[in-house]
Amino acid sequence: MAETNPSKTDNLRANGGRLWATILETAAFGGTPAGGINRLTLSPEDARVRDWFREACEAAGLTVSVDGLGTQYALRPGRDMSRAPIAFGSHLDTQPTGGKFDGVLGVLAGLEVMRSLNDAGIETETPLMVVNWTNEEGSRFAPAMMASAAYAGEFTTDEILAKRDAAGISVAEALDAIGYRGGEAVGARAIGAFVELHIEQGPILEAEGKTIGVVEGGQGIMWFDGAITGFESHAGTTPMPRRRDALLALSEFALAAERIALAHAPSAVATIGEATILAPSRNVVPGRVAFTLDVRDPRSATLDAMEASLSEAATAIAERRRVEIALTRIWRKEPVPFDPAIVAAVDEAARSLGHPRRRIISGAGHDACNLAAKVPTAMIFVPCKDGVSHNESESATADDCAAGADVLLQTVLRLANAPRAEQPAR
Repeated sequence: MAETNPSKTDNLRANGGRLWATILETAAFGGTPAGGINRLTLSPEDARVRDWFREACEAAGLTVSVDGLGTQYALRPGRDMSRAPIAFGSHLDTQPTGGKFDGVLGVLAGLEVMRSLNDAGIETETPLMVVNWTNEEGSRFAPAMMASAAYAGEFTTDEILAKRDAAGISVAEALDAIGYRGGEAVGARAIGAFVELHIEQGPILEAEGKTIGVVEGGQGIMWFDGAITGFESHAGTTPMPRRRDALLALSEFALAAERIALAHAPSAVATIGEATILAPSRNVVPGRVAFTLDVRDPRSATLDAMEASLSEAATAIAERRRVEIALTRIWRKEPVPFDPAIVAAVDEAARSLGHPRRRIISGAGHDACNLAAKVPTAMIFVPCKDGVSHNESESATADDCAAGADVLLQTVLRLANAPRAEQPAR
């Protein structure tokens, strides 16, 4: 007979050593000489880690299903199978120069929750499910977090399947190439609540000596594509006042973006992450430049104000430098508040375990931010060294990872064993 003793579940902890071992084991799939991971979504390396995850879940007694965008769902039965499962997880794809923890921690800690419950002989009222979402990073296919966005209804499955990478390969073709286009309809699987464990990807927890970040929501994000058209001319014979230099115009615009973000400090940020001189030559004044702009803040009104200021700056710079500046917003994600009851469950779990904690807003986008539109959702953060992420040097301690897994486990137990009347509303 499975155990139901509350005192036993109150004292239950994840196996931190086993979690750490799986983090190191899966880091071999796409591992880089510098100690990071290059595991782009739907690549052969991604296929290998997906296979590993499926086999590990099945060995733990879970039933694994795959939807039409390749997202993996691993279900552990509960006593009441009429209840929608409490889900948790993250993603296993990485940036080209990614680390061993971004996304990976959430999925593997989810697996560890299942294993630890099995070890203790614990049965939950509500079924549990660990999820590996497809293409959270957006480094191969845009937009980022596309599978969870489709689950939440922001895109249709066909819209996502048609997206193409830089080589012209579609999501559909990439899924078929690795054998992970599943038959389950995207969004058809019910989820009662979702909890995502993740490294902070910022410096706040480490700087304040906090082990757990209780995440109250995610900030809004805007992505822009930009193009500046000036005039190519001879670098030796064109006087400086007569130049229509697209690169210098971009330089001025980049400083304007910085100034606009600082005007909304401390929360606002603006980043030009890509810039390309089209038809570059050493002795030609750059005539055409393409760039991207990423703008974030936790307040919709601030995003509106920043977009207006950026447009005004582009117009003024274009006029002054006699160039054309096209700034096109290609994506906007509104700030996302997480479910107060789920946030409270995370906070209480961290408190009961004695971990130093603080409320925090996520600076990065996560699958949880998409899920929040459809499912009661919250997140758990643990520190990462120097706040570094999306980098091969990304690092977190075994103790902090174990603490995050413990908080995830206790949060899940609180949600899964709550009376039906107290289950999160869907």
